[in-house]
Amino acid sequence: MDLARRLKPHHLRLIVKIAESGKLQIAAAALAMSQPAASRVLAELETDIGARLFERHAKGMVPTRIGAAFLQHGRAILGTMDSLATEVEELKEGQAGEVRVGSVTGPAVQCLVPAVQAVRASTPGVEVSIEVGPSTELVRGLEEGRFEFVLARLPQDYDPRQFDILPARHEHVSLVVHEDHPLAGARDLALSQLTAFDWVVQERGSPIRAAVEGAFFAAGVPVPPGVTNSSSLLVMLALLEDSHVIAPVSDEVAGLLTRPGIGARLRRLDIAQPIAVTPYFIIQSRARQFSPAVERVQAEVLARL
Repeated sequence: MDLARRLKPHHLRLIVKIAESGKLQIAAAALAMSQPAASRVLAELETDIGARLFERHAKGMVPTRIGAAFLQHGRAILGTMDSLATEVEELKEGQAGEVRVGSVTGPAVQCLVPAVQAVRASTPGVEVSIEVGPSTELVRGLEEGRFEFVLARLPQDYDPRQFDILPARHEHVSLVVHEDHPLAGARDLALSQLTAFDWVVQERGSPIRAAVEGAFFAAGVPVPPGVTNSSSLLVMLALLEDSHVIAPVSDEVAGLLTRPGIGARLRRLDIAQPIAVTPYFIIQSRARQFSPAVERVQAEVLARL
């Protein structure tokens, strides 16, 4: 234990260099030390250990059994210290670190995923975790420290003064159906033409549900009576595949689901009146300091808003 307290990294580096070169003079030069200084360090180490670390031969210096053991552990210690130094520098420069972000569905597709892809391409040492959910759960997670920032709407029972809130954007709703739906090819559909069909909609109180119901109220049209309540994308897709339901989703999600490569065979309905959702924001705690990695991810998100 006494030796461990007195041992310094430059002691270990000298032993490693001597073993690699077999020459004290070469090892000293590699470490920018004078030969007398290197000789003194080695002598002090051998005195502290109470044994020789190297045998001196005509062809060079060869580690003893104790020297070989010292060398093995010394290399491991130096490797760990070098890794620590590298990791610290990467964390300071935003080249590494963990970033945890929460998002409602639309911006997760439109902004967050492309931002993470850009960060991962330029700085593969940054690890990003994404959780998608409703705003109430995301803001609660932000309060609990589970996220660095979230893309969400601030629930009414939260004090906005608790947070730094950056403006983001509005969402719009698309109505998605299977390509075999009777209305799939129609143009300029009025909301009154949609009430005869079943719907799969997020639970009451969700922003998309509120926007859809508000659009029907504004048009003076009764809300569709046949509704399955579910926020599950899998449930929605299953119902779309096997029935003539209508599913309201954000424009960004609709764009993803209707791409040819996805193979979901879905189409957007062409409705006459756009349906808008309340805006979402980038929300973060005022008391929390960001690491460079978090700042890097957030900058990429802001560039895509």
